[in-house]
Amino acid sequence: MATENQVRKVARDCSLVFNALGDPNRQDILIMLETEGPLNVLQITERLNLARPTVSHHLKILMNAGLLTSTKKSRENYYESEWADASKNLKKFMKVLWDC
Repeated sequence: MATENQVRKVARDCSLVFNALGDPNRQDILIMLETEGPLNVLQITERLNLARPTVSHHLKILMNAGLLTSTKKSRENYYESEWADASKNLKKFMKVLWDC
């Protein structure tokens, strides 16, 4: 059985993912990247009808949460969704909760 401190630690490890997934615009970005493949900031901005600084802010949060990767092509960064690390942490969180 997991201790309260173990549950807290695992929850804290997931907090960036929870925060990132809590915003509808970031959800839209992830869905877009998952369905359309790598996109740059301008392409995302056009599709979401948001200001470029707003999109950049959302991308930064998603990157910090480990939900995106970026590849530089010429002068542009292209972003892709990345679920491996986040899903490991979320699975760990669910297991710890289940074991309680």
